[in-house]
Amino acid sequence: MSLISTLARLEAVHTGRAQPAATVRHRHLSERPLVLVPLTTAGEAGAPLGALVGTDRDAPHLLVVEQPRDRDLRFAFLAELADVVLPYIDACAGAVETAERTETDPETGKRVKVEVDLCADAAQLIVPSRAGIDFVRLLGRSMRFRRTAEQDPEAPHPAPPRVPLLGRWLTHYGERARVPGSSLLLAMTDVLGRHWATGQSTLEDQHLGALLAWIDPPEGMSGAEAALRAELERDAGGQLLCPPAGPATDPAFDNKLLAPAIERYDRARSALAAAEDGADADERLAALTAAEREIRALVDSRTRPTWDAVWRGLDLLRALPEGARVEERWTRDRWSFTGHRDRVLAGEPPQPRRDDAVTAANKLATREREQARLEAQEALDDPLVMAGRRLAGEAFAGEVTDVVMAYGEGRRPAPRPLVTVRTDDRPQLGERAKVYRSLGGRPQAAEFVGYEEDGSCVVLRIVDKMGRGKEPEAGSVPEKGDRVCFTLFEHEQRGGAKLPDPEQTPWTHGGPPGEAVPEAADPLTEEDLL
Repeated sequence: MSLISTLARLEAVHTGRAQPAATVRHRHLSERPLVLVPLTTAGEAGAPLGALVGTDRDAPHLLVVEQPRDRDLRFAFLAELADVVLPYIDACAGAVETAERTETDPETGKRVKVEVDLCADAAQLIVPSRAGIDFVRLLGRSMRFRRTAEQDPEAPHPAPPRVPLLGRWLTHYGERARVPGSSLLLAMTDVLGRHWATGQSTLEDQHLGALLAWIDPPEGMSGAEAALRAELERDAGGQLLCPPAGPATDPAFDNKLLAPAIERYDRARSALAAAEDGADADERLAALTAAEREIRALVDSRTRPTWDAVWRGLDLLRALPEGARVEERWTRDRWSFTGHRDRVLAGEPPQPRRDDAVTAANKLATREREQARLEAQEALDDPLVMAGRRLAGEAFAGEVTDVVMAYGEGRRPAPRPLVTVRTDDRPQLGERAKVYRSLGGRPQAAEFVGYEEDGSCVVLRIVDKMGRGKEPEAGSVPEKGDRVCFTLFEHEQRGGAKLPDPEQTPWTHGGPPGEAVPEAADPLTEEDLL
């Protein structure tokens, strides 16, 4: 945690209200996102109990599994979920625009620009908390390997074709959520926590109700009081007034309300199966329908407050102006979305359970590169974030007090002006350290020369982005009296070393090349027989 973040949290405790941690919004928000509020059964991580899902704030789709141990009902839930999510994804995947991309020509080996289709927008999924992202990833793994009747006519529980397709998409979204700065799959608690600092721990910030209580407390209450009320206050029946953000449920709800309701549903279903005549069956069918409605009402009562809280969080975030470089990161999300769409249309197999060595290394390198890019772009977009980097000695700002024209040595001496900057910051500058400033959206590099005698002025040598002439281009060199900000971190990230093809990896990483051994199927467990 940075010093400025610690100060903001202390200020939140002192004032009783969350403090801004950013002046702009650093994540993209679609005009029509798909919100998913899942609910799971206690004791089994992958057993869904229900969900609220949809793009309409006032008309969500309520999906319920009346008996989570019934495999048929669970598969029906997944099919219903696919019926809601896939049309939303298909609508985004079907609208494309022409874009240029640099590729390697297989004949010449040169890098050339080609025109390709790029989805004009990407489907955005929003869940209440970080646990919701884990659940999406778990759902994707459990669904993408499901066998359909066309693939395996003898499968004991064949799935509709849309179920494994949704599993592939959810797996892609779960993987993309691990890339820093991506906005395809967002946890509302993480996004709000990035833009506001509360007076509670980051673990407590994962409770969406408590987090919103700090950001926008009711009139007459402090953030701490409102958060405590959101976490602990119960009604006359002992149920939480603000249920957890999901997908977990409260034990009091499980024991007092859910378990008896499921037991009544089981009895009603058994009684209907044992009915001997039509009149008796009608009566027992009415009892079963009443039991189903009761469970649906219970699931709705647990998910609706969180559903409303997610949309309330969206309202708060939309009030912030979008950062200048957010659209650039969203374009990379669109490329990722388009690439997965193309793989699905090409009939490629589902994502493997485990990545090979080269794929895993590429993913790790991508995440490290995107993390550094995100931190740099957020600082360049937001003065409040840049202030944190300045406090850490990773940047400095000040006024230009002197500019002396100088030239480098060589056959064609290039301009190397010396710029003196008076600053109150204390940057961690070493000998000939490189620093950067944003010039027209591009980084301009300078070299640290030294300090003046009193130590309050930094002398820099500008080394690039001044044109090719003997004299610098207009505006490329700071002038006396200008306010400038230089960073010790690079604004653009460089690519890593080229990795070998998977077939050329050494024996320590899955090689040497040879005939691939098919991966053994997962062993049967007791859960598979439910």
